[in-house]
Amino acid sequence: MPDAFAYCENLLRAGDKDRWLASLFAPADRRPHLHALYAFNLEIARVRELAREAMAGEIRLQWWREVLAGTRPGEAAANPVAAALMETVARHDLPLQTFLDLIEARAFDLYNDPMPSLDAFAAYGRHTASGLIALAARVLARDRDVSEAAGPAGIAYATTGLLRTLALHASRGQIYLPADVLARHGADLSDILAGRTTDALRAALAELRGFAREHFDLFAARRRALPRAVAPAFLPVALVPAYLARMERRDYDPFTTPVEVPQWRRQWLLWRAARRM
Repeated sequence: MPDAFAYCENLLRAGDKDRWLASLFAPADRRPHLHALYAFNLEIARVRELAREAMAGEIRLQWWREVLAGTRPGEAAANPVAAALMETVARHDLPLQTFLDLIEARAFDLYNDPMPSLDAFAAYGRHTASGLIALAARVLARDRDVSEAAGPAGIAYATTGLLRTLALHASRGQIYLPADVLARHGADLSDILAGRTTDALRAALAELRGFAREHFDLFAARRRALPRAVAPAFLPVALVPAYLARMERRDYDPFTTPVEVPQWRRQWLLWRAARRM
């Protein structure tokens, strides 16, 4: 089992550096279980990329549902992420429904259907990033209810992440931007899929950055009530303002400008946030 947790950490360090950096602020005995959670999330997030076709992706997601239900014990034991995850679920009594909601939300990734509305967009963030934060907080402090803070925190983090990866998703034919927001500003899907930046698209993106900031501010108001023990679960959200600031520069183009923050600055922001919580 130690090898399975080490595998998860290596996977996380390579594929989700922000959550790996945040996990360093957790107690050493809880860190491997956070790595297992985050590695699972990374595996689910990569299903479209690895499966290529929607049906293959659906099969892969169903495999994870069955692993969580306990109907594939042999296969789960042979998969390091699944093995570490199931040990984490058992040790910390994690609610399976939260995992199932995350998987169900991620099924959207397998298709090229447009995100229908801002409400659906928020629900996607709530079932993915917010759910993951709540699970991580339970690993850190089982008896604490963090749902009031996890909701807006996850929506802010997910919104920012989807805005950062707009160009990648558009190149695959995926549109995560809510249809009602695009319509409100007159943005055309064909321009987005072609990688063309228009004034209408800029206006829609500005609204969504405002949506992310609104939820970040709501989280910031609620984090004061959080116990210090759960702080590492929320730390990645501290990077949201820095990423949004990069997208608000005058020379920003969503299809050509990488939205990156140097690692030293991310580490400093995480350290500062950890001291404040």
